Amino acid sequence: MQKGISLNELEAVHFARLFDSMSSDVKSFYIDSPDVIAEKFGVRLKLLSSKRTRVVGIKSSREELKDKPIKLVAEHKADVRYPVVSAASIIAKVTRDEEIRKLEKKLKIRIGSGYPSDFTTIDAVRKHLNTGKFDGNLRLHWKTMENIKQTKITNFFSN
Repeated sequence: MQKGISLNELEAVHFARLFDSMSSDVKSFYIDSPDVIAEKFGVRLKLLSSKRTRVVGIKSSREELKDKPIKLVAEHKADVRYPVVSAASIIAKVTRDEEIRKLEKKLKIRIGSGYPSDFTTIDAVRKHLNTGKFDGNLRLHWKTMENIKQTKITNFFSN
């Protein structure tokens, strides 16, 4: 993210890699778009992928519809509408939770959920920000991190 690449762009790159690695008999690909303008994320993915795709919600030319391109459905909150996305979301969340527990064990600190709304996570970052414990495991370009650093500066000057 230091190189000016947004988290959405990074996700699109990895989605495209996954998409390209899939079997050629896949007819549809459903994505829970991290971008609130879901079609924008779908187009970004299409541009990064080597597969012929048609982004649902974006007008396609007749030429683009030849050879039956893969239908790419990118929707915000797709996990609510499509059971296959709901299932993938559950698997991703369980896997993420397992990885957080492994990280807690490795670092020997309680991290909580890792989400910016979790007070345990915020407290862990505040306590260990300057100890080096999080080196390589903490997103430095993160709004939550900016808020924590700003709070530390404010607290320093108010004492």
